[in-house]
Amino acid sequence: MAIILITGGSGLIGSHLSERLLTDGHTVRWLSRNPGTHGRITAFAWDPARGKVDAEALRGIDAVVHLAGAGIADERWTSARVNELIESRAGTARLLHRACIIEGITPRVFLSAAGVGYYGAVSSAHRFIESDSPGQDTIARISVAWEEAVDEWSSTCRVVKLRTPTVLAAEGGALRPLARLARWGLASPLGTGKQHMPWVHIDDLVQAYTHALREPTMSGAYNIQGGCATNAAMMQTIAAAVHRPFFLPRVPGFLLRFMLGDMAQLLLEGSCVDDARFRDSGFRYAHTELPEALRRLLVKR
Repeated sequence: MAIILITGGSGLIGSHLSERLLTDGHTVRWLSRNPGTHGRITAFAWDPARGKVDAEALRGIDAVVHLAGAGIADERWTSARVNELIESRAGTARLLHRACIIEGITPRVFLSAAGVGYYGAVSSAHRFIESDSPGQDTIARISVAWEEAVDEWSSTCRVVKLRTPTVLAAEGGALRPLARLARWGLASPLGTGKQHMPWVHIDDLVQAYTHALREPTMSGAYNIQGGCATNAAMMQTIAAAVHRPFFLPRVPGFLLRFMLGDMAQLLLEGSCVDDARFRDSGFRYAHTELPEALRRLLVKR
C-alpha cells in the first residue's frame, strides 16, 4: 500500500478521494494551514505565502496529488485575484517540488488537477483534444501557468494532469447553487443556453484519480468528460431532477457580464472535449447519462 500526500485534501475532490484511498488501504496525508488529525488522516503544516512545508509530510511518500487552489468562481476576477488564482496553483506546485528536492524525496508520481479551461472559455463545434493549443483568455492563462508549474515535476517523477470539467457533486461545486435555483423555481438558460457544459460525476472523478495513480504508463495531460450537455439542457435536467418547472426566459449575457465581469465568460461559453486518450488508458465511466447522474445526486436533498 502507498503513502499519498494530498494538497487541498479537505476540499470537495480531496475529501472524496481521501476516503476512497483509505478504503483501498493506503495511508493519506494532507498539507494544510491547519495541521492536526482528521480521523485516520494526519494534516501536516505548510505556509505557501512564506514558502514553508513541514518536511515530515514528505517522508516516505509514494505519490503526491495536487488539488490546492483558490476557488475559481469565489470572487470577481480583478488583476490581483487572477494572480492569486495562479499562485495558489502554480506557486504551491513549485514550492512542493523545491521541498522534495531539498529533502531528497522522489515520489513515483505527481498527479495534479487541471482544467478544461486550458482551451479557453469558447463555444465551438470542435471537441478539444489534449494536443490542441491553449486558449488566450483569462481562464486559459490561469490554466497554462498552472500546468507549466506542474510540468516542472517531470524531471523528478511521472506527471499526470487531469483536465477536469464541471464536477457534479451533492456536497459542493457548481451543482449546489444551480440546484438551489431550481428548487426555488428559478432555473433558466444562461445567455443563449446553447453553450456546452462538459461534466463529470464526483464518483467517476475519484475513480479517475485512483486509476491515474496506479497506471504507470500514464503521463501528461488527459481530458476528463463523463458527458456534455448544453447549458439549457443542463438547467432543464436539474429542474426535472428536483421536480420543479422550467419555464423562465434565459438570463441575458450582458447582465451576467455586468454582475461578474470577465468571469461571466465561464458561464456564457463552453465546448465539449474529447476524452479518448483517457478512455484508451483503460478507464470506464460509471455515470454517462445526465438525468440518471443528477437524480442520484439530488434525491432527498
